[in-house]
Amino acid sequence: MKAALQKLESRVAVLEKAPTKAAVPCAKAAPVQAAPVKQVANGDDDDDDLDLFGSDEEDEDTARIKQERLDAYAAKKSKKPALIAKSSILLDVKPWDDETDMSMLEKCVRSVQMDGLLWGASKLVPVGYGIKKLQINCVVEDDKVGTDILEEEITKFEDFVQSVDVAAFNKI
Repeated sequence: MKAALQKLESRVAVLEKAPTKAAVPCAKAAPVQAAPVKQVANGDDDDDDLDLFGSDEEDEDTARIKQERLDAYAAKKSKKPALIAKSSILLDVKPWDDETDMSMLEKCVRSVQMDGLLWGASKLVPVGYGIKKLQINCVVEDDKVGTDILEEEITKFEDFVQSVDVAAFNKI
């Protein structure tokens, strides 16, 4: 065991005395030279004929082609139907009291007719103390029917309707 230990100590001593690769100074790198620059001659070239930004003047053929393309685009655009913006509105129609005839209230609300108004499903929702409100859905065209006008028309039935609220408003 002692022999093995002495052998290892002698090897460590030899390694400590020998210079390592990291300790050896490296050779200097050769300096990098820049690539040679080409000289451009400032002679008269054909650069004057080249208009990089386009000419302000158009010849007749270019103007005619441009006008034909604009006319074709306008004709194509006019064939497409215009998109009609619609909204789905859920209204809460509240009666005066629990003795209000809700079927008559619904008939009155549905009697409101306008261009761009389509009535949908309805249901009675309990509010409290035996009072129910009418929840009715309608689809309106945004350009033709506004929520304010719709609410005013429904509240004209003063015998049945206490108030009208917009419960939900969704774009279609």
